[in-house]
Amino acid sequence: MSTNDLKPGLKAEIVTTVDDRLVVKHMGGDGVLSTPNMIGLMERAGIEAVQSHLPEGHTTVGFEVHVKHFGATPKGKKVTVRAELLEVDGRKLRFKVEAHDEDKKVGEGTHRRAIIAIQRKE
Repeated sequence: MSTNDLKPGLKAEIVTTVDDRLVVKHMGGDGVLSTPNMIGLMERAGIEAVQSHLPEGHTTVGFEVHVKHFGATPKGKKVTVRAELLEVDGRKLRFKVEAHDEDKKVGEGTHRRAIIAIQRKE
């Protein structure tokens, strides 16, 4: 497996509107973006940053997340999540991740993924 196409600096961005699928309502009102859903968007951005650069028949799986979620994004607001590949260590990838809503940064941290061969069903 060659990962020559994987270089630090690869980036992806996901912009989505916070809707009922992404919120928790225990904060009151119509709800706010939940931490698990913010992390899920960060993971998705990491996948999108590198998937087209992986060898055929390979993908990535997440194995570590270090993220702080420090701002509430209300339902109906747009959230922008970015991932940037910082390091390639063999099969292991490390990303800088962050999330912003229309007004402020709401989360940031690091995320690690491992490159694996896709299992084919016979």
